[in-house]
Order: sequence, then structure tokens, then C-alpha cells
Amino acid sequence: MMEIIKQFMATPVGTVLLSGAVVNFFLVILGTALGLLFKKGLPERIQNVLMTGMAFCVFYIGVTGIFDEKANILVIIACMAIGSVIGELIDLDKLVNKIGQGIENKFNKNGGNLSIAKGFVSATLLFCVGAMTIVGSIDSGINGDNATLYSKSVIDCVAAMALTSSLGFGVIFASLSVLFIEGGLTLLATVVSPILTEYIISQMSVIGSLLIVALSLNMLGITKIKVMNFVPAILLPLLLCLF
Repeated sequence: MMEIIKQFMATPVGTVLLSGAVVNFFLVILGTALGLLFKKGLPERIQNVLMTGMAFCVFYIGVTGIFDEKANILVIIACMAIGSVIGELIDLDKLVNKIGQGIENKFNKNGGNLSIAKGFVSATLLFCVGAMTIVGSIDSGINGDNATLYSKSVIDCVAAMALTSSLGFGVIFASLSVLFIEGGLTLLATVVSPILTEYIISQMSVIGSLLIVALSLNMLGITKIKVMNFVPAILLPLLLCLF
């Protein structure tokens, strides 16, 4: 039996199913559930303060991930320029918001005022485009090391609780984004591991951290950046660094 389990874990499917992505998925759901419980007893001004505090923490996470000695500013500029154009042409922001709005409409059949799209989009960006997502998924796929994703899962649980208390039930649907994106990156890492170097990972992590900073500015109400349209830039180092 143990031999069968080991063989299954060695397959790409087994790598994903037994990775930190699954743990992250369940902890986001747990955090959302706790957030919904706390939300009932929290006045609006406390919810607003929590949201602002969460935004500052997100800003810190993004800024600390930007400073990487292996970062190549020319590669990052090229990836951001090309990736933003691709994202804008596809309009990923509109697509993701449309998904969130579709979920919202299903829950608001009776004309309620439930807002799901904002929580879904904000939480998806926070949980899925940072340095820990990229590095953790790659470590999980290449080395079977889930330590980074496990640590991220705990952080996301707390973040989901705080976000849910201010943005509502929509945050829970970001758990599906976590499972799909982290699981997909884990699976991708097993396929492209021969060409995935520390240098490429660093460029991807820095770009992800830049997007986290942009998200924090949106959360603080300073900007209204369509952060999702910049997400393709994260994957471009895989192509540009090969030439």
C-alpha cells in the first residue's frame, strides 16, 4: 500500500492533490467562516479599521517581496509592459469581475444587497499573485516541499477572516482561485522544472510583489488600478529569460 501511495505522489496529479494548495484552499474557507461569525458582532467603523489595517499589511507583504538582489529591472519592465498589454486586450479584470458578478446574481435572486464580486476579486488577487504563491507552488512541484505554502495558508486564513469581516461572503469563492492557481502552478512546475532557475523565479516573485503593492493601494482607496490585467506579466519571465 505504501508503495502505491509513493508512486501516486510521484505523479503530477498526486503532486497537486497532496500539495500545500489543498491546505490553502481549506484554510481560506475556514478564515471566511470565522470572518462571517465575527462580522455579525462588529460595528461598521471597526470593519473599516480592520480593512485599513489589512491593506497596510498587504502593502508590507508586497514591498518586502520587491527587494530581490537577483531582480533584473530590464526584464521586469519588459514583462510588465508586455503583460499589461496582453491583460488589457483580454481584459482579465472584466472577466474575473464578471465571474464574481455571476455568482453574486445567483445569491441575489430575491433582490438583496449582498456584494460578492468585490470580495471575490480582492481576495483572489491577495491570495494568488504574491511571491509566496509563486515560490511556494514551485517548491511544492519541484521538490515536494510544502513549507512555504503551509505558512502562506495560515496567513491567508487570517487575511480571509479580516477581509470577510469587511467585504463579505464573496471571499470564500477565492478559495477556488487558490486551488486552481496554486495547483496549476504546482503542476506547471513539475513540467517546466528543467528550465526553471532561481533567476526566473526571482523575476516572477518581484512582479507578483509589485501587483500586491498595487492591490494594497486599491484597498486603501488611493487608486483604482485594474490589477488583474497585469497578472500575465508574472508568467512572462518564463519566456523572456530563455532568450
